[in-house]
Amino acid sequence: MRDATVLTRAQKVYVVCAAVFLTALVVAEATAGKFFTAFDLPFPVSILGMEFGSVVMTAGVLAFPITFVVTDVMNEYFGRAGIRFVTLLGLGMVAFEFLLLQAALAVPVAEISPVSQDAFGEVFGTTTRVIVGSLTAYLIGQLVDIALFHRLRQLTEGRHLWLRATGSTLGSQFIDTFVVLTVAFAGQLAFAEIVAITLFNYGYKVVIAVGITPLVYLAHALIDRYLGHERAEALLERAEAA
Repeated sequence: MRDATVLTRAQKVYVVCAAVFLTALVVAEATAGKFFTAFDLPFPVSILGMEFGSVVMTAGVLAFPITFVVTDVMNEYFGRAGIRFVTLLGLGMVAFEFLLLQAALAVPVAEISPVSQDAFGEVFGTTTRVIVGSLTAYLIGQLVDIALFHRLRQLTEGRHLWLRATGSTLGSQFIDTFVVLTVAFAGQLAFAEIVAITLFNYGYKVVIAVGITPLVYLAHALIDRYLGHERAEALLERAEAA
């Protein structure tokens, strides 16, 4: 009889995927308050009457694409129920992050602190607004991603992993990006700036969603090898039927 306290290989894959997903998600939320210039445009672009000479994005886009890969892999092997649980867990962890940041902002700073209260508040005070926006946008985006993934899986009868992996990501991320930026920076940025940064971030995510498709296949191959062909196929069939 198998020891119930010892994880099976499939359970270990699930735990690792969930851990990577949650880490990338929390880091993306914590760093989203910083904007950086990705590159200068060859000519100014006008968006809603404002001109932009460079592509500006949030630092959160550096970590967030990792969640695309993990979402697609977990969709593939563990189905809607498996990824929905991690999605809701991620929502809870973002809320938990928010509460911890509020506590960190509230405690008085010591005289010997290398980071002043003002500097700490300037960085993580903005992050709390990002988190509030993300609690809504993340849930909507993830549920749309999951629904599109499984719809595309049904339409293609389980073929063309690249199509459902890329299509589900592209279909959900514009909503997620726009809602987060609107809630987080309304009143600080002009609406045209929010739209511009949304489009710049979404364009980046489109490139990443296409570019990471080989990583989804690589993860698929590594998990198949780790689980064994028979066990992997059983998981895939169960996920598809769910």
